[in-house]
Amino acid sequence: MSVQSGKNRNSSSSRNKALANIFLNAIIFLLAALIIYMSYSLFLKFTSKEKIVSEADSDEVASEIIQLQVLNGCGVSGIADRFTDYLRANKFDVVNSGNYSSFTIEETLVIDRIGNLANANKVAQSLGVNKKNVIRQLNKEYFLDVSVIIGKDYYKLEPLK
Repeated sequence: MSVQSGKNRNSSSSRNKALANIFLNAIIFLLAALIIYMSYSLFLKFTSKEKIVSEADSDEVASEIIQLQVLNGCGVSGIADRFTDYLRANKFDVVNSGNYSSFTIEETLVIDRIGNLANANKVAQSLGVNKKNVIRQLNKEYFLDVSVIIGKDYYKLEPLK
């Protein structure tokens, strides 16, 4: 009887090993499929994003109402208020004005926050800011279209002419 019970143990042991192998192979297959899917998704994300940005550049039209913030980056007292008054007089919706995190900004910057560079260009043109100082810095946490950071070149711009 001991010979027969040894055979049962060997056969159940070999069945357990076979089941473990099948289980491990299934896990390896699922992980490989997941890696392939994630790689493909990442590839699509990077290739489609470039197309969207280039299409947006060619079809951009400035909004009728542009919401923006004006930040003092030069350290001159009251300059953000003066720019705010000027922009409001020119039909822009200034929702926030205040100080920037530092007062070391050399040239005034106009920053597109939503992906419509035409809005930022319209604000820059109104202020007399050079087009090279219009940049895109998308931020979904901001609930506005454009940020203006007033630099030390403020005296050359339209609100003070």
